[in-house]
Amino acid sequence: MIGYLKGKVLDIYKDSILLDVHDVGYSVLTPNPYQYQINTEVSLYIYTYVREDQLTLFGFTSMSEKEAFLKTIQVKGIGPKTALGIFAAVDYSHFVQAIENENINFLKKLPGIGLKSASQIILDLKGKLALTSKMNNHVDDAIEALIALGYKESDVNKVMKSINDDSLSTEAYIKQALGLLLK
Repeated sequence: MIGYLKGKVLDIYKDSILLDVHDVGYSVLTPNPYQYQINTEVSLYIYTYVREDQLTLFGFTSMSEKEAFLKTIQVKGIGPKTALGIFAAVDYSHFVQAIENENINFLKKLPGIGLKSASQIILDLKGKLALTSKMNNHVDDAIEALIALGYKESDVNKVMKSINDDSLSTEAYIKQALGLLLK
């Protein structure tokens, strides 16, 4: 499976980009393809969706966004295209806040989401998505390390929400989070 691609943007389409990785062009669906510029190098975390009749690549700029996408498609009734539509329509942090605040009306306004799906999203995802003011790789790496150390993901996410410094290194995030988790 493809998990990560780094290459040059050759073309931009309505819901995807064409990414040149060592002279191989990959069509990658992304939440907002217009955030990229032609002839610039980008790095994307990839989710490879395989069905009997299709192979589709979904690309995300951060591991947090990819993980949120993966958790969203596990919700009953939400497929990859609907989840991509959600992330295209709304900022990741607003999506997480709506879930945490149980804001069904906000979720119902998202493409492909009705009352039943909004309720199911809240039921399945509340407390399970990391909310960071700036999604960066240091936060992602710290969260993964703490979970690998045996801490519960929900506890780690709560602690990470309370760390308001976006300029820390991975090690600094881990040290601060451990200090809070051990209290």
